[in-house]
Amino acid sequence: MKYMLLIHQGTTPTPRDPEAWGKLSEEEQGRVFAAYKALNETPGVTPGVQMGEPETATTVRVEDGRTLTTDGPFVDTKEALGGYLFFEADDLDAAIELAARIPAASMGGAIEVRPLVEGW
Repeated sequence: MKYMLLIHQGTTPTPRDPEAWGKLSEEEQGRVFAAYKALNETPGVTPGVQMGEPETATTVRVEDGRTLTTDGPFVDTKEALGGYLFFEADDLDAAIELAARIPAASMGGAIEVRPLVEGW
């Protein structure tokens, strides 16, 4: 089964936020980088990419045939989507185990595990 793991950053410090990132020790920063490197090298993982900050988003809707755009994400959320990866696993338990290894899961964020629908 293939799963998409959506990484909701929450309050997770990232290198894009120098103030929050700087509060982590060099050792903690190294552990975060090492954890993501190990995740990307895990068999069955197809790495995604880190996304821009939520405020850089443009939301698109079509109403009455007109394309409408709004600056920012669709909803105002504390746990904005920060990145994703794909994982081919035997079952949901394996995907949950991998999700628990993503640093954001233990540093103020959350990981949404969603099965992919094949055959579309």
